[in-house]
Amino acid sequence: MSGILVIVESPTKARTLKKFLGTKYRIMASQGHLIDLPKSKLGIDLENNFEPRYITIRGKGKVLQQLKEAGKKAEGIYLAADPDREGEAICWHLSQAMKIPPGEPCRVEFNEITKSAVREAFTQPRHIDMDRVDAQQARRILDRLVGYQISPLLWRNVRSGLSAGRVQSVALLIICERQKEIDDFVEEEYWTLKALLRAGDDGLFEASLERCRGEKVALPNEEAVKAITEALTGAPFTVQRVKKSKRRRRPAPPFITSSLQQEASSKLGFTGRKTMILAQQLYEGINIGDQTAGLITYMRTDSTRIAAQAQQEARELIAGRFGKDYLPAKPPQYRSRKSAQEAHEAIRPTAVQRDPRALIAYLSRDQARLYRLIWERFVASQMNPAVYDRVRADLTAGEYEFKAAGSKLIFPGFLKVYPAPEKEEETVLPPLEEGQQVKLVKFLPGQHFTQPPPRFNDASLIKILEEKGIGRPSTYVPIIETIIHRGYVLREKKAFIPTELGFIVADLMKKHFPGVIDLDFTARMEERLDEIETGKLQRDEILHNFYQSFEKQLLAAEQEMEKVELKDEISEETCPQCGQNLVFKHGRFGRFLACPGYPECKFTKNIVKETGVTCPLDGGMIVERRSKKGRIFYGCNNYPQCRFSLWDRPLPLKCPRCGSLMVQPGRSKKTVRCSNKECGYKAGGSPEKAAGR
Repeated sequence: MSGILVIVESPTKARTLKKFLGTKYRIMASQGHLIDLPKSKLGIDLENNFEPRYITIRGKGKVLQQLKEAGKKAEGIYLAADPDREGEAICWHLSQAMKIPPGEPCRVEFNEITKSAVREAFTQPRHIDMDRVDAQQARRILDRLVGYQISPLLWRNVRSGLSAGRVQSVALLIICERQKEIDDFVEEEYWTLKALLRAGDDGLFEASLERCRGEKVALPNEEAVKAITEALTGAPFTVQRVKKSKRRRRPAPPFITSSLQQEASSKLGFTGRKTMILAQQLYEGINIGDQTAGLITYMRTDSTRIAAQAQQEARELIAGRFGKDYLPAKPPQYRSRKSAQEAHEAIRPTAVQRDPRALIAYLSRDQARLYRLIWERFVASQMNPAVYDRVRADLTAGEYEFKAAGSKLIFPGFLKVYPAPEKEEETVLPPLEEGQQVKLVKFLPGQHFTQPPPRFNDASLIKILEEKGIGRPSTYVPIIETIIHRGYVLREKKAFIPTELGFIVADLMKKHFPGVIDLDFTARMEERLDEIETGKLQRDEILHNFYQSFEKQLLAAEQEMEKVELKDEISEETCPQCGQNLVFKHGRFGRFLACPGYPECKFTKNIVKETGVTCPLDGGMIVERRSKKGRIFYGCNNYPQCRFSLWDRPLPLKCPRCGSLMVQPGRSKKTVRCSNKECGYKAGGSPEKAAGR
């Protein structure tokens, strides 16, 4: 015998656990799923209660064999995959492949990878939760039934290589419907009217026109505004009522998966995928000096619950650093959505004493930024609300009613740690009393135009998917990646724009599979999957009920779905090899140009974005490029003859210190620096100011 075998998913997690458990344990990594449905066929027995036909994933046979051999020599086996449905399914597949008896308590689960949490988990192993496995299987089978039976219809009638999905098609429909709203939007003019007033010698303030004789005032054009201002010429402005109050602004809950992805998108500019990769790294373990530990709790969660011990640690930190005024009388409790898995915790630091500033030396720049976001959100969630003094004054002038409002922060509370993105504007009103007359200085008319609804981006799409109950924490990123990869939407300036292909697929799905693409149906199915996990429903019952109606739609679509001719957009550029006009195509990294004569002519060309900056080595043009992993960088268009390249966006300016190119690092719009690292020149403000012009 050679000790106890512990199997986790990733090598990083294995290395972290090895430092916690000692030499008695041998930790190995499965590197994700080893057993799954086959890629080349449906893999579901439709005649036998939808039983899945699992196979060993191609290329994973060697890993599985190594685990089996290690298991034969071990005194015992523990399966310690992540604490969710996918992790449970991985453990179940491994237990079957390694012939672990069904009643054996082999499953070890922990929400954070710290020495105490891991050791505690190994003192109380449990059986594999078959309800959780059934829920994972039900989702997998449903998605396979939809994807593998609708996709061939799209190949036949639209284009090969397309796909449909139970959840991805709903997300695509949401994006397409929003774009139709934008396209159909008709701009309308409207006006607002404010009065600049004076109370006393220096008490200037503004009041907005609200009503006339108790009715809301509509100002469709400038003429309507002029009619009111003329009617009010010489009319006194009188304060009718002054109301003073205090407003308490409460902190947001600690992060769950969706809110972390939304906030990282809006505050840090991260895609959902990047956020989850960084969060996985922080969860699985980081070397900090002479120790290794996971810095955050498990990052796939929809629960806002916080462990009592973590709350107590946060309270001690808040009292010590900010004072008792910032500490609530009782630890705050936040309500999760109805379907949340309350066995999980929210995303929080595993040790709140680890200040983000103290970890900068051990983390990459993006890891540090995400950890700081999580740390600050968690600490803020345990603090007292911010308090504002608010004053509202109602004024009259003739038949018209105006309103003035003031707000002043008197206690920052949680804002001390986590400034809110929609910061409340502070406006202080002068002292006002009922019956007081104030002097009109001038009217402030404003012309406005209604705006169309904004396109979805990562943050807003994830938000609406969560609100509608579409998908679950682990599915948001794959949904977005799939619809981009298939060419159904483009991501431009962070916004999702549906392509012609995306509209066609969404319309076909809506016409022929209304039951599948229905938002309410998809949300109800998510609830049923949750009920399978809790043992309230049976997997086979859900699958049978779904397939009865789906099969009818499928048979009808096979007969009725019309062929759609999708023409490529033609560019003005010609192919240098055969002279035909190049057409736009969609690939993994976005649009590119290709010859329509394929396969006889295989010429392709990247769509180049010029920066307007000259290469300092050979005078060529510096253009935007993408690395093999999709990361944007900047290089000379004479590559490979010239290999000049930069990660940061170049500016058409020279460093005032050494004469090298200036660049704008990352997403910063307020800082520029010299591209020559040995020079090290940095400056704030506009590029022109930084260059000394």
